[in-house]
Amino acid sequence: MIRGKLPVFIVGLLATSLVTGIVAADPPRPGTEGNGLTENESATLWSRDADNYITQEEYRQRYGENRSAVHQVANGTDITFKRPPAAAATWTRNDFEDLDAGGPDTSVHPQHADLEDGVFIEDAHATIFAAQPSTRGHLESGETPLYIAPNGTMRGFVDYRIRVPNESSSGNTTISWSLTEHEIEEVRLKKNGRIIAERDGSHTPALDYQVEDDRSANLTLEAEISVRLKKTVRTDLGDRMDITYRTESRNVSDSIAVEIYDLSAYPYYAEYPNGDAGVAIFQSRPWQGYTLSEDGEARVRGVWRFYTARNTNWDMLVRSTRTASATVQSDTIPVSVHAYPSRIGPRAEPVRDGPEIIDTWGTDRPSPVGTLGENINIDIVNQSYTTTYGVAVRAETVDRDALQVAGIVRGVNASIVAPDAGSERQLRRSNLTVEVLQQNESQATLRIKLRDNETGAPIVLSDPDRRYPIGGNTRNGYITVAEQRVETNASGVAIVTIDEPGIYTARYHPGSWLGHDPAYVSATATARWHPLGTIDGWFAFIFEVGWQLIPFIVMFYAGKRLLRMLGPEDIFQRNP
Repeated sequence: MIRGKLPVFIVGLLATSLVTGIVAADPPRPGTEGNGLTENESATLWSRDADNYITQEEYRQRYGENRSAVHQVANGTDITFKRPPAAAATWTRNDFEDLDAGGPDTSVHPQHADLEDGVFIEDAHATIFAAQPSTRGHLESGETPLYIAPNGTMRGFVDYRIRVPNESSSGNTTISWSLTEHEIEEVRLKKNGRIIAERDGSHTPALDYQVEDDRSANLTLEAEISVRLKKTVRTDLGDRMDITYRTESRNVSDSIAVEIYDLSAYPYYAEYPNGDAGVAIFQSRPWQGYTLSEDGEARVRGVWRFYTARNTNWDMLVRSTRTASATVQSDTIPVSVHAYPSRIGPRAEPVRDGPEIIDTWGTDRPSPVGTLGENINIDIVNQSYTTTYGVAVRAETVDRDALQVAGIVRGVNASIVAPDAGSERQLRRSNLTVEVLQQNESQATLRIKLRDNETGAPIVLSDPDRRYPIGGNTRNGYITVAEQRVETNASGVAIVTIDEPGIYTARYHPGSWLGHDPAYVSATATARWHPLGTIDGWFAFIFEVGWQLIPFIVMFYAGKRLLRMLGPEDIFQRNP
């Protein structure tokens, strides 16, 4: 299969050049190779290509055809996904069929292969091509684990070349060699040194595996190569000929560190007093999200999004012979799914009338932007983020039987496990009251009481022993009033002093229902205070008003006395 983006004359140059280092190549142009995908699907694969955008007209002039809208977008940026796409595995599975070995005189291998030499076997290798379904997680700098499904397929490439000794002569004796047989006897897949799958020898083995229990493991692809040569010693004197056979076996292998992605999710449920449903899911590993209805329309997802990119280690292959080595562009490129924390953050769907995210929690990590490599243009977080190991929502309805938790590895859904302490949380109404306990002309004391509306028991907010059952952090509620934040004591009472007249509204902000059983919904209550509301206040008011009126009363009295002393006729005579 010839890639559409590489001109033929360049292929010829590469095929005759000596290997001097790892060479990069462009991925195939979307639409030039099917591999089970449409043009739109294949256009989304190549996040690691250089996004050198060209217009539709330039594209038409260069290739003589039009391209799809998705292909045009992918030419200028990288495309991301809400869920792990299947296109990467489809491409890899079909493209793997184009991988060919080189024959007994030529070894074909990627530039990163670990080569081994023996007496007759040279440039031998077994190199892992891809393990799928899988997702490479970008958690933070230095931490990019490969998560694999518990049931999957490991594909690899095994090749070698045979060094047949040259004919030699000494005196009357001539020694010649010939290859009688060579083969890959067996291919095995091991997990932590234990065989979990094996099959007859093949240059392109695909081994189905099933792993359980372990979280972290080393997977090793191992192949046994054997060769048999015939050695002929001919002596001219007496025309004597001796024939012997030499054999050699080499064990070659390649290993990768993986995380077995076998999810178990822990749900917690609550019912709000108005009939709404609450649900929270916790899982201690990165996971995608969950659906709340059978049709899958009501759903919520965490911080993770996905993109696909080729493994550039397979861009070029080396063809080594006894006399030279040359690089050629590979006809086979594996494509992987990558998960990354998105700046979009957690989201619920449908956006307008869907579930409401009420809480998320997890581990705070620094941005993994440095793990992406070159030519990756995505909306990855550029500062610290929370991994959203837990997501809680409130929705009008939740179909518990249809609840499905999806992982970041395609096809892996979590098993729903009810917590030991039970998954139901009581969610009740609260009763909040505010009254003026004491007051004078300068200040007032408010008494706030918080009670369970159903039982009348006090709701205590200052209890340091109350714990968050999923995350383990303290999650107490509080009351706000007069720009103050207060907590009730063991009697469910809080005291607040105010010094400004007015109407005061107290609001109860309950802790998350995840951390309390029973839990409560918010409540409000109001109280009014003014100094005139007391007898002392009225006396103080009258005294203050009287004190302020004394100058006016004195002036009025003095003016009135002056009029009496002078009389009206005196005033007219003085002012004719």
